[in-house]
Amino acid sequence: MEYTAILVERDGPITTITLNRPERRNALATDLMLELTDALKATGRDTQTQVVILAANGPAFSAGHDLRELVDGDINAYRHVFEVCNELMAAIQAIPQPVIARVHQLATAAGCQLVATCDLAVAAEEARFATPGVKIGLFCTTPMVALSRAIGRKRALRMLLTGQPISAETAEEWGLVNMVVPADQLAAATQALALSITTASPLTVALGKQAFYSQIDLDQPKAYAYAKEVMTMNAMAMDAQEGMCAFLAKRQPTWVGR
Repeated sequence: MEYTAILVERDGPITTITLNRPERRNALATDLMLELTDALKATGRDTQTQVVILAANGPAFSAGHDLRELVDGDINAYRHVFEVCNELMAAIQAIPQPVIARVHQLATAAGCQLVATCDLAVAAEEARFATPGVKIGLFCTTPMVALSRAIGRKRALRMLLTGQPISAETAEEWGLVNMVVPADQLAAATQALALSITTASPLTVALGKQAFYSQIDLDQPKAYAYAKEVMTMNAMAMDAQEGMCAFLAKRQPTWVGR
């Protein structure tokens, strides 16, 4: 697929995918979401990429759904928009590489959902987060899914019912983002976080990411039963054996991806 709404650039083990429709505040129009889903899936198949950074150009990280697609349509048109959005969110968590949101400004509605869905997030001090759909008669129901899982019921409902934005500092306190830094340090801080992940075995990281999302909604006995089997298989991997032996020998491990 040739991309018109996003940019994709790989630098060593890190691939950065940038929303690049600043004149529309990176609204998640259907074509942009399809491009982003395609890029994520393609990157997921790239064995040279160990971490993905999701960034944006312009005055906003993302203003959410393109409301022009949600006016004077029919039920099938609306269902299609939200199905494409669901597939995008699923792709973020399905690819083996961790995805880090680099949020420089406002992330609202489905744009906030995008941040909540990413595995990790770094925000500039100026960033704001909101789910203001209630103010225009369209409750942020699909963003609610990711948001409530990231920050909990009461905090999510406060955002959803009032539509009021929260600061980057509050987003960090609530667990929506991992860290907040000055704007001029955002790129470097995100890069440093990504690089800290690349020192680990890509096989182990991929296995752990998949296991995390598989167990998160299980009850505790089922989660432990599942985790026991995953960790057993992980222990048999060559990278696990190499890592443990390297630790015991006080040397750096050499990963082979098996």
